[in-house]
Amino acid sequence: MKKLSLFFTFLIISVYLSSCLNYTQVTTIKVDGSGNMFIHYWMKWKNSRDSLLIENLGIFNQDSVKKEFLSDFVKLTNVEVYKDYSDSTAHTKVELEFSSLENLNKTRAFKGAELSIKDGPENTKIFSQFIQPIATGFGFESKDFSITYIYYLPGQILSNNATSVSNNKLTWKYTLDEIGTGKYITATYRPFKLKETPVWIYYSALFVIIVVIFYLFSKRTK
Repeated sequence: MKKLSLFFTFLIISVYLSSCLNYTQVTTIKVDGSGNMFIHYWMKWKNSRDSLLIENLGIFNQDSVKKEFLSDFVKLTNVEVYKDYSDSTAHTKVELEFSSLENLNKTRAFKGAELSIKDGPENTKIFSQFIQPIATGFGFESKDFSITYIYYLPGQILSNNATSVSNNKLTWKYTLDEIGTGKYITATYRPFKLKETPVWIYYSALFVIIVVIFYLFSKRTK
């Protein structure tokens, strides 16, 4: 039996629980392709039976969650799992750093996500991620499902299929019906130039050198 990703295991089980669920992923990508990510998913239980089942889910167990993201290319900086009894919700929060976006595909959590950044025409980059189709049924209503991807891309945004854009921040937000048989989120951008040393630093250094030479020359002539 194939190993399902953390996220889609979460979705399938939540269908049987008939619970409201949400998934938010915030990713910042640097010019060199490395970056960091914050994931927060949470589920609302409706009765004591659901609450008991949630306790036994690996997706709400700290050690199990860590294994899903385990990789030589990923550094986990924080994993937090807790229940909020004030609104009957179970939460998992994950923070991580990655050496390249594509390397996340090697983790169990992102199996099938097809994360990629490819070279485009005229020195552009093309980002994409695949949201896999999710089977419906068992009385599970699309209004009870929300998925949000937020990406900060390192460049000028040229084209995209995001639901909202603000400078280099792109947001994709979908319900279950909108995902349908699967959906690619994508954006084309022109990368920011790597930080260059400001010209004024060279002038300052040159000025200091001239002052030092002048000082040494003055001492010699005395």
